Amino acid sequence: MSLTDVIDGTHEAVKADPRNAAVSFSVQHALAAGTKTVVDVRVRDHQLTVDEPPALGGTDSAANPVEYALASLGSCQVITYQFWAARLGIQLDAVRVQVDGDLDLHGFFGFDEATRPGFRDVRVSVELEGPAPAERYEELRRAVDEHCPVLDLFRHETPVSTKIG
Repeated sequence: MSLTDVIDGTHEAVKADPRNAAVSFSVQHALAAGTKTVVDVRVRDHQLTVDEPPALGGTDSAANPVEYALASLGSCQVITYQFWAARLGIQLDAVRVQVDGDLDLHGFFGFDEATRPGFRDVRVSVELEGPAPAERYEELRRAVDEHCPVLDLFRHETPVSTKIG
């Protein structure tokens, strides 16, 4: 099935019943037994591991949470470029994305309560290859910037609630 088929099928399903557009995702996390920083993560039938580098008290057995956040953004960008290229009829032969982020550990460690614990700057570099003129790839970039779900998370505040149970 092509991406165009997926887009058209989803569009028809949502037109038939707008509730078909609502989706939920769930991820479970638990500290791995006998560790201080290793987290076992379950996503549907997939298992991931999260850790910290030694400088942050970990064993460096996996990427850390902020690296996964950057990986999520870059991966979502690549996928969203593919979807929107298909939707706009723009031939895209290759997509490469690099995401870099800077944060200040003063915030995470509580050394300075005025310092935000999250990223203070995130840079996304995209390389596109294909035969379309540059204007079409700029049109594609604008569409991706408007519709990439993880980019939206980085750009806009999202309500989050936490409960202890």
